[in-house]
Amino acid sequence: MAVAFHYEDYEAVELGHSWTSVGRTIGESDILTFAGMTGDFHPLHTDAEAARASGYGERIAHGYLTASIAAGLAYRVGLDEGTAYALLQINWRFGRPVMIGDTITVRIVLTGRRGSKSHPAHGIVERRYEVENQRRECVATGEIALLCKRRGAEVALGFDGN
Repeated sequence: MAVAFHYEDYEAVELGHSWTSVGRTIGESDILTFAGMTGDFHPLHTDAEAARASGYGERIAHGYLTASIAAGLAYRVGLDEGTAYALLQINWRFGRPVMIGDTITVRIVLTGRRGSKSHPAHGIVERRYEVENQRRECVATGEIALLCKRRGAEVALGFDGN
C-alpha cells in the first residue's frame, strides 16, 4: 500500500507514473445490492433469463457499479487516505461487460496536476483509471480530477473546482 500523497508528493513524481490496486471479484450480491440501492433493475443486471437471451449471455454488472468499485479499489491503494478533499470531475468509458465472477483491478495513472486558484491549501490532481478483468482485458477507463490537500495547510470550507 502506498503512503497517502499530499499535493506536493504528486509534484515530485513524473506524469505517467502509475500505481496498481489489489483485485476484487464481482459477485451476484454486488449487482443485486447495487440495483436495490439505485433502483436500476434493468433486466441485463437482474434477470438471469433475460440476460441469457441477450448478446451477453448472462447478467452483467452496472457500469456505475464497475466505476464505483474501481474508485474503492483506487482508494485502497492508499494515495488518498486523509489527503483527498473533493472529487471535482469524472468521465468514464465502458469497453467490455463485467460478468459475475470477474475479478477487476485498477491501474491509476497520474495525468496532470496544478495548484488550485481558489483554494491555495489544495492542488488539483488528474488521474486516469484503467480497469482490467482477470484476463487483463480493459473493461473501463475513467478520468478523474480531485482536490488534494497540501502538506501543512489549513483546509478551507467549500470549493468551486478551480
